[in-house]
Amino acid sequence: MSATASHREVPNLPLLVVSIMLATLMQVIDSTIANVALPDMQGSLSATQDQAAWILTSYIVAAAIATPATGWLASRFGRRHLLILAIAGFTVASVLCGMATSISEMVAFRVLQGLFGAALVPISQSSLLDAFPPEKHGAAMALWGMGVMVGPIVGPPLGGWLTDNYSWHWVFLINVPVGIVALLGVLASVPKDEVEPSRFDWRGFAFLAIGIAALQLMLDRGNEKDWFSSIEIQIDLALAFLGFYLYWVHWRSSERTFVNLALLRDRNFGVATLFIFIVGVLLFATMALMPPYLQNLMNYPVVTTGLLLAPRGVGTLVAMTTVGR
Repeated sequence: MSATASHREVPNLPLLVVSIMLATLMQVIDSTIANVALPDMQGSLSATQDQAAWILTSYIVAAAIATPATGWLASRFGRRHLLILAIAGFTVASVLCGMATSISEMVAFRVLQGLFGAALVPISQSSLLDAFPPEKHGAAMALWGMGVMVGPIVGPPLGGWLTDNYSWHWVFLINVPVGIVALLGVLASVPKDEVEPSRFDWRGFAFLAIGIAALQLMLDRGNEKDWFSSIEIQIDLALAFLGFYLYWVHWRSSERTFVNLALLRDRNFGVATLFIFIVGVLLFATMALMPPYLQNLMNYPVVTTGLLLAPRGVGTLVAMTTVGR
């Protein structure tokens, strides 16, 4: 790919960078900020611990299902339009979460939040790359990664402070001013891009969605349900295997599929995918477990819980400052 094809001049590059970073930061912070407020939400919404866990699970599952569709949506409607829709939708969903009065409403609104939030990280990343010349892509990704890693550092303490001094509702309502500023910045700075109408692989998407959703549910609820002694987990495992198998068959028999698995044959892409998987496990897997442990068993206040979780992202943030040089 030539430099001309991969880079477009942006009239206001600083505004574009700030706007994209705010949109990314809003989504990343929201994936960690709600964890420390979970015990308070459980009591306020009169939910059991099992029901309250769905506040986190519903968001993760919805985002996992919607993320693979981001590439097609961006090519069909344009990255700029998709980014605007994602920011606006995520902000509105955050307001609805902050106004929820029951656990069923909260779970439904978190699903909506996950669906819109799924596009924020990949689209902001590609938009940032498009704004920089190829020789500066490393620095651009280091800058983007630094913004992403601010989330795990700022999210837990901010969530604890808001919950302790105001209420858990502000854990979600804090997104409103950030979302508005990011939306206005994107409208003013992100240029329009060409669209490429193409057929959507509904069958492949359905197979992949079933596999991802079932696998995520199995991993998220397995320990709570005593793993494979539970019928629910057995069903999740069967559905995950069936969904991924059907997608593999579909990929082998179709010319153009939803996700091209042949990309994994590329050594660089395959290794990068493996490492990002490991990073996700090490950095985020315990974020849902530590707040209940620290608050319920160790009797730590919510603000202290947030401060104890903050250093998790410091090491990665420091590394991001040098990796692009």
